[in-house]
Amino acid sequence: MLLTVDQLKVKFGACTALDIQRSICIEEGDRVGIIGSNGAGKSTFVKSVVGLVPYKGTMRSSIKRNEIAVHMQFNEYTDNMPVKYVMEAILQTKIAKDPKLQELIHYFEFEGCLKKKYSKLSGGQKQRFTIIMILMQDAPLTFYDEVTSGLDFETRQKLVEKLAQWYQGKEASLCIVSHYYEELEQLADKLLILEKGRVVDYGYKEALFQKYCGRSVIVMEASEKNERLSSGCRKLAAPAHLIALSCMSMEEETDIASRLIGQNVNFKRSNNDIECIYMNAKQAYENSGSIMEVNHAE
Repeated sequence: MLLTVDQLKVKFGACTALDIQRSICIEEGDRVGIIGSNGAGKSTFVKSVVGLVPYKGTMRSSIKRNEIAVHMQFNEYTDNMPVKYVMEAILQTKIAKDPKLQELIHYFEFEGCLKKKYSKLSGGQKQRFTIIMILMQDAPLTFYDEVTSGLDFETRQKLVEKLAQWYQGKEASLCIVSHYYEELEQLADKLLILEKGRVVDYGYKEALFQKYCGRSVIVMEASEKNERLSSGCRKLAAPAHLIALSCMSMEEETDIASRLIGQNVNFKRSNNDIECIYMNAKQAYENSGSIMEVNHAE
């Protein structure tokens, strides 16, 4: 086991920011997406693991804390010199003599930025710079906290695609905090769902989807016509402008899809929708009035 977090509690004065009462285990090669509403404790969880905030509880790891890399939501570097020299000074290497650094600079298309000062970089360029610095650590476990925060859609997409491709086939583990579900669908195979500082659930995406959503989900626009057509179906929690229907079998999915196609209704079918998992896990948590068991789904 790479990292096990157990009975973790973080308090700021009288406020309990994090109260994880079960074990969270991260294994080699895991890709964990950390999700939850604002104030759920996502960043606090990352900061406690890497030792940036005091905590009570137990953390057992097969690696040393200084072997864990972290990308925080806000990063700043000196603006007295071009980022090329900042990079070389911090990493204690020369770009011209370091094939791995050259590979990362080329991979993240950063060659044209090396002569710029940090303040002159765009938001996407700053994120690429920080990611290069982190990946140079070659850490067995890396945390990314809102790595695409503040970036436009196209820049976010390109950056996430690059990260997904970089980690493909590698044994290194990563945990990524993000409120963009489409990013986590590309990067994560497990989800840690937090709410009000506590664990709602934890496990593989596929297992959590089946647990909270069913075999598959059909999503369509919310309208009077679609409300009538979906009468009698199992409805899931969904954004206000959408209707989400749970299908527990292939036969049920086929029946609903045929009905909608016959009425010329546009819809989307999914079996791994992270937003759907989150909304329905959160609803189940709120309805239960208590914390659910951490789900170590295999």
